[in-house]
Amino acid sequence: MSHPNATLTPRTRLRLARLVVEHGWTHAEAAKMFMVAAKTAAKWAQRYRLEGAAGMADRSSRPHHSPTRTPEHLMRAIVRLRWRHRLGPVQIAGRLNVPASTVHAVLVRCRINRLSRIDRVTGEPLRRYEHDHPGSL
Repeated sequence: MSHPNATLTPRTRLRLARLVVEHGWTHAEAAKMFMVAAKTAAKWAQRYRLEGAAGMADRSSRPHHSPTRTPEHLMRAIVRLRWRHRLGPVQIAGRLNVPASTVHAVLVRCRINRLSRIDRVTGEPLRRYEHDHPGSL
């Protein structure tokens, strides 16, 4: 979804693209009217030609592939060391010969980056009880 101060919302993109494609405006004229670059006007006009009104919607900026992403077997090894030995990122990094920042990123992605939330002995999540006053069990 576009932010509130965006120059071109999906509706305005559609208006811009229709002016160029259907009414024969130049990219420069349409760009000047909507206060954007001519290259931007050309992009939206081309997308309108190819996809129609549906092409004016916002798209995800997530990459299609991540060639340098941490391999699955390495992620499993990091998680295994975390759960079995309760090690921190630096210790895991030393054992697996990977950067500590990579280990930390994997632990955050798997949501197990805080040892303080896990009992060191049992590995169970900590449960804290609060009572009104001492002895109110």
